[in-house]
Amino acid sequence: MALPNGAGGYQVGDGNLAEPNIGVQAAPETLTGVTSVTLTAAQASSGMLIANSGTTATAYVLPIVVGTSSVVGINDAVSSAKTNSTFDLDVINIGGSGGTITMTIGTGWTLVGLATIAISTSAQFRARKTSDTTWTMYRIS
Repeated sequence: MALPNGAGGYQVGDGNLAEPNIGVQAAPETLTGVTSVTLTAAQASSGMLIANSGTTATAYVLPIVVGTSSVVGINDAVSSAKTNSTFDLDVINIGGSGGTITMTIGTGWTLVGLATIAISTSAQFRARKTSDTTWTMYRIS
């Protein structure tokens, strides 16, 4: 099968350089008015999280890696991930004065980089599967 080369097809390496890369982003997950919460696997892997903790400092705990009978783990949410697979999570803090967010580790996670997200700012994180039972979350901006 030949690759499409125009008229709506995707061109590999020879496309129009003036066109933006277009991706897909589901509606952002939203968390409001919590002081400490363990993110669900769906929230952590959603790509974007709008956070409004009001005026209270908040801790967001990364979800467990390996699920249980009652909790979906991140491995279940991204079941096709193999070692070194990644996904990004942007956290946007729209909270008021004093509403700093701190990302914290859950079972099976390592966190690398600045964990706090000040009010009226955002942070981008990249999660990387490091083994069948561990992930690392890197702050990349």
